[in-house]
Amino acid sequence: MPPTLQELLSEVRREIREVSIEDVKRLLEARAPVKLIDVREGDEHASGRLPGAIHIPRGFLELRIEDKASREEELILYCAAGIRSALAARTLQQLGYTRVASLAGGYNRWSDAAYPVEKPVVLTPAQKERYRRHLILPEVGEEGQVKLLQSRVLLLGAGGLGSPAALYLAAAGVGTLGIVDADVVDPSNLQRQVLHTFERQGQPKVESARATLEALNPDVKVVPFAERLTSANALRILEGFDLVLDGGDNFPTRYLLNDACVLLGKPNLHGSIFRFEGQVTTFVPGQGPCYRCLYPSPPPPELAPSCAEAGVLGVLPGIIGLLQANEALKLLLGQGQPLVGRLLTFDALGTHFQELKLRRNPQCPVCAPGAKVELIDYERFCAASR
Repeated sequence: MPPTLQELLSEVRREIREVSIEDVKRLLEARAPVKLIDVREGDEHASGRLPGAIHIPRGFLELRIEDKASREEELILYCAAGIRSALAARTLQQLGYTRVASLAGGYNRWSDAAYPVEKPVVLTPAQKERYRRHLILPEVGEEGQVKLLQSRVLLLGAGGLGSPAALYLAAAGVGTLGIVDADVVDPSNLQRQVLHTFERQGQPKVESARATLEALNPDVKVVPFAERLTSANALRILEGFDLVLDGGDNFPTRYLLNDACVLLGKPNLHGSIFRFEGQVTTFVPGQGPCYRCLYPSPPPPELAPSCAEAGVLGVLPGIIGLLQANEALKLLLGQGQPLVGRLLTFDALGTHFQELKLRRNPQCPVCAPGAKVELIDYERFCAASR
């Protein structure tokens, strides 16, 4: 005769460790290194969760747990009443997780005790349909998509690099995109600046960009800055954004943006193009070099011709801009390995990439320990605008 449910639960509870809501509350108050795993279904999780809990529905636990926790971490699983979490804890033990426990009484007992809970942001049905291909990725999921929707990315330039990056960040659901550009749409832009159309000639690029991006995804708010980045406005413009995507086309702006990002501690996703060649890297203050480590001083004007002077293959900024967008999504989601300390170059004619290692300059005037950053306008030090 097969065992009853109660007999099965009794057997499971003899094999696993259970913790009380009081124990968990003390761990949270002490900020102990423990991960809470909510194994309830989506509608249950949407009604409230324990603070900081990671949501992995019971049916997906074996598939997704490796992306969320190592086998040595302290894990506490919970469900509504402690039954599903007990069964899930035994499953994880069988998979080699050595520090697993189930919350006795589950979320119901925690809530009845009036202990603190969080109300997670939940995607609407329309958003779940739009981002469906993201939601099935364990590295993104619903929590990652919510994180993207709450993120704020600033794009310096709505030109060749900023156009493809902005399009794909908007399509991915990055909730706020700031765009800095003082120029207007010109017919010569349209060979590569895919945010704009022939009918928008003479319009400010930021307004053209806003029209395109908000039509692509109504979830996205576009914040336009129809002004040139200067030492007087840089901190005001960068304030409130999570990271900056550098699509600038001149050395003075790149140096200024670098200094402002170091000063504010914001990641700076750098990209540049020249004829058939492009490069991309990610500068994260405190984790690797900055732009001034890579280029301590600007090149002379004869070695830095503009795209108008030297030309550029139309698809090249698309390739480099999308690599920058990829870097942005990795940083926002906390996934993958960003190009920190690595410079990726691309040769469009040969169709090959090369990776170069970058190191911090211990004497860098901007990011070296103890350096004092003062924002200045670099026009007189740099080559003419590219």
